[in-house]
Amino acid sequence: MKSRTAAALVASGIALSLALAGCSSSNGGSSSGADATVAIGSLYEPTNLSNVDGGGQGVNEAFQDNVYEGLFRLGDDGKVTPLLATAYKASSDGLTYTFTLRKGVKFHDGGTLTSADVKSSIERVTAEDSQSSRKSSLSVVKSIATPDDDTVEVTLSKRSISFVYNLSYVWIVPADATKLKTEENGTGPYTLGTFKRGSSLTLEPFAGYWGKKPANGGVEFDYFTSASTLSNALASGRVDVVTSIQSPDALSRFTADTSKYTVSEGDSTTKELLAFNDAKGPFTDVKLRQAISAAVDRKALLKAIWGDYGTVNGSMVPPTDPWYQDLTSVNAYDPAKAKDLLAQAGHADGFTFTLDTPSYDPHPAVAQYLQSALKKVGVTVDINTISADEWYTKVYQQHDFEATLQEHVNDRDVVFYGDPDFYFGYDNADVQQDIADAEQATSEDQQTELLKQANEQIVKDAASDWLYLYPQIVVSDKDVTGYWKNGLNSQFPVSGITVS
Repeated sequence: MKSRTAAALVASGIALSLALAGCSSSNGGSSSGADATVAIGSLYEPTNLSNVDGGGQGVNEAFQDNVYEGLFRLGDDGKVTPLLATAYKASSDGLTYTFTLRKGVKFHDGGTLTSADVKSSIERVTAEDSQSSRKSSLSVVKSIATPDDDTVEVTLSKRSISFVYNLSYVWIVPADATKLKTEENGTGPYTLGTFKRGSSLTLEPFAGYWGKKPANGGVEFDYFTSASTLSNALASGRVDVVTSIQSPDALSRFTADTSKYTVSEGDSTTKELLAFNDAKGPFTDVKLRQAISAAVDRKALLKAIWGDYGTVNGSMVPPTDPWYQDLTSVNAYDPAKAKDLLAQAGHADGFTFTLDTPSYDPHPAVAQYLQSALKKVGVTVDINTISADEWYTKVYQQHDFEATLQEHVNDRDVVFYGDPDFYFGYDNADVQQDIADAEQATSEDQQTELLKQANEQIVKDAASDWLYLYPQIVVSDKDVTGYWKNGLNSQFPVSGITVS
């Protein structure tokens, strides 16, 4: 077990420093038990510290349920349970929710949690400048009342069967917080120690935490820029656990030594997408999107990237979602059909498009595979490699792209195709209606049927090409236990991790 020099406790801010990408800041030595500092290896460095300001997958991994908490928690089993709310009730028409807050909860700066903080936290997500992935899902919030410090009343403009589930995405922060991109002030079991850009992020136990004390003395997320350096860090003892192994070659070295390592394969919700810009450029044409989808042998791609791991999924809906169905036969691999569809779309002689590709694994390898596969049907792919920050600005915010690669980690996120302003640009009125009706459903069965119907149309339209579902494989030293295995929505709670 690797020990770390304890970082100065900074409850309201972070220390930024320059470091070489992928370089661990660990020191030598060893420790175990409740005082151990656990080293966690990850490819997903936060771009900033806020989940409403484009912090990305990395900030959810490091901060969700560690630094920040919500009224509700999404468990590793996919169930939503109360956290900062102890109880709630909904009105008979489903339009008013009343939440009772947990008493005695302190923020890291010592302030007491009140209903005003909950109100402002929800409003941060729904604000005009919010970059939260759940902004549109929570747009049904009409008003929020705070009759007393322990009670929050939320009135919706229309029924929302997913409202409580969506609240598990809302981090509760103080109403007067203003610097969330560079500072933290949560209610979770850890405070931020240091954030060294390009290197690491440390978390320290919060002495004033309302709940169960962490089972360790703190954690350090060490960030790496490639799957190989990440796996090498575990093999060499620089880290104790890797949140998600990214290649079968990296995995084989650990499965070969089960006396030293624990390998757990959970249920993944992470989809690798070839996302088209359906709103402008060549991919406004459904036939062209269908042609590209039919030209890609997804099974061969998955084999090339992941060997025997992962799943060809066929849609945005993973098997863990209630409305999953196998749609892999729609737009299945068929090069002859791809060429025919290209001709029908007016591109019998092929065409060229630019694929904006994030620079981190596995996207570059996926891009090269697609480039080779599409060349066989006369399509030229120009690969434009960009950083995670560039992707967020260029693709997600400005919608300035023709096609891109990206992993989408959330469960229940097929609803994004019901928002034509999302970066996909997919605009189908029937799908939008089905998704809207599903959200106002009075039963889960009704919701499920409507979302199945919507997803069938989304796949038929080849709104994107869903290449494969990642495997969810966590690998650790044998003496490390207590981590979550499924990693829904990229969260990685650390307070239960122990070292024997």
